[in-house]
Amino acid sequence: MSLIDKLRSFRQFAGLVGRLSLPYFTSEEKWKARALLAAIVLLNLAAVYMLVLINEWNRVFYDALQDRDAPVFWRELGRFTWLAFGFIVIAVYRLYLTQLLEMRWRAWMTGRYMDRWLADKAFYQLELTRFAKGSDAPPDNPDQRLAEDMNLFTGYTVSLSMGLLNAVVTLVSFVGILWTLSGSFAFSFNGSDYVIPGFMVWMAVVYCVAGSIITHYIGRPLIGLNFRQQRFEADYRHHLIRVREYSESIALDRGEPVERQHLGTRFGEVLGNYLQLIRAQKRLTWFTVGFGQAAVVFPFIVAAPRFFSGAIQLGELMQIASAFGRVQDSLSWFVDNYDRLAAWRATTDRITSFEASFRHLQQPDTRTDETTTDGSLRLDELALDLPGGEALLRAGGLSLQPGDSVLIRGPSGSGKSTLFRALAGIWPWARGRWRKPADFEQRVMYLPQRPYFPNGSLREALAYPAPAERYRDEDLKQALDDALLPHLGGRLDEQDTWGQKLSGGEQQRLAVARALLKKPRWLFVDEATSALDEAAETRIYRRLRQMVEDQGGAMVSIAHRPTVASHHARVWQLQADEAGDARTGARVPHRLQAVPS
Repeated sequence: MSLIDKLRSFRQFAGLVGRLSLPYFTSEEKWKARALLAAIVLLNLAAVYMLVLINEWNRVFYDALQDRDAPVFWRELGRFTWLAFGFIVIAVYRLYLTQLLEMRWRAWMTGRYMDRWLADKAFYQLELTRFAKGSDAPPDNPDQRLAEDMNLFTGYTVSLSMGLLNAVVTLVSFVGILWTLSGSFAFSFNGSDYVIPGFMVWMAVVYCVAGSIITHYIGRPLIGLNFRQQRFEADYRHHLIRVREYSESIALDRGEPVERQHLGTRFGEVLGNYLQLIRAQKRLTWFTVGFGQAAVVFPFIVAAPRFFSGAIQLGELMQIASAFGRVQDSLSWFVDNYDRLAAWRATTDRITSFEASFRHLQQPDTRTDETTTDGSLRLDELALDLPGGEALLRAGGLSLQPGDSVLIRGPSGSGKSTLFRALAGIWPWARGRWRKPADFEQRVMYLPQRPYFPNGSLREALAYPAPAERYRDEDLKQALDDALLPHLGGRLDEQDTWGQKLSGGEQQRLAVARALLKKPRWLFVDEATSALDEAAETRIYRRLRQMVEDQGGAMVSIAHRPTVASHHARVWQLQADEAGDARTGARVPHRLQAVPS
């Protein structure tokens, strides 16, 4: 990569970091954020000022030792006590305010990205885009981006930026002191005399620039290794969670050896990459520790001739060593923080890719929503495609009147569940016209084959996503009774993982109880009774039909069982399409049409 390409890459990365960092300091919390940042900067400046005073104290204290001047020695010890106390107070509050800023920034940033992840079904679309042709792979493990990467990014950004500020201010403060104390270095070469003013400053610059270049070439692999380590760790944790969630299915299939193999493979990736990471860190540590140890004696070696010649006193020698150490520390900031910079770069890359994924999401379906005046639902020219762009099915000229009950049938793989998602408005690759009553969104409910229940009390699982306090105990128990779950009526306040505690049939009936509790006007059901026996299914469907009729609405079901048809007055059939898409001429696998029941 050429120097121009590297500079362009650096500018792009700096711009991304700016887009990640600046929003917090211009948000609704900007004044608190700016006040904390200003306080931290002032404390950093105060800490550097204290170091300057301590550097001057070195000269006076060590001169007193050399001159055996006891009164000055004891006086300077007392002065050091106050200097040290002031430095300790500054260091404590600098750390406290820095951590407070990191915490507040993390909370704001996590909330912002969590809102974006959950808004407009983005969390759902990110999973769907894994199957879209020609699209970039979605970010792996969004949970880790929200839980871990936000914490690492804010922590590293604050600490590294404040460390860099401290290094720059320290350099500016001590470079003049070192320039004055180091004197000039005179030498002869090829018959000419040369004088280098501020010799110690130039030696510090050469020493640190050489160290920074070597550090970069030794530690450069750490960036990619840190990025991959975070991904492998997240993949391993994700699979552990899946084993816990599907523990019953795995146990029934006797899948423990396979899961052990899969977990071992993922953990092997964690260990393999980590081994490469610690080897790279070992190589870097060899150099950085040696570099730091050499820096301890380097100023004494350079300044020793002037001390032994009597040009400077012991106090000046110690002041030179102290000033050189501060300048060297400042110039070595890159060397000392390279491993943290590599981890920060990897974390920043993960968040920027997470940020970019939101911009590339498909917008929610492009159907044209219109309002009907007769309270009916109408599908006009509805077209559904797969994530890769292939046509899936087409529908048009279908209507649903209040009091209707419609069964959607079709062969497996024909797109029935995708149609269910499109009717719910969560399938991004849908277009056409969808006309519905004005109160449709407030009075509709969708029952999937596998319902979701939050961990917590049973009343919360039953009322989800509404607050449980909205419903009386009598209403909750009645809904459970109507859904054939009377034995759960006395467990409303019991805390449990209901999605795993209940059997498949109980979970489906609990979802039905949720619908009976909320009494939607329009109900869409996708194989929501597949785990029930025929007698229970019949009782459930009678109650659901009665509920929607009482509300003046309609019910649409998707099911394979022929017995379900008896609970519906009309049938929409997914049939193989022979004519193709009238608009594009392309063949469409299936078309949804009304057929005699």
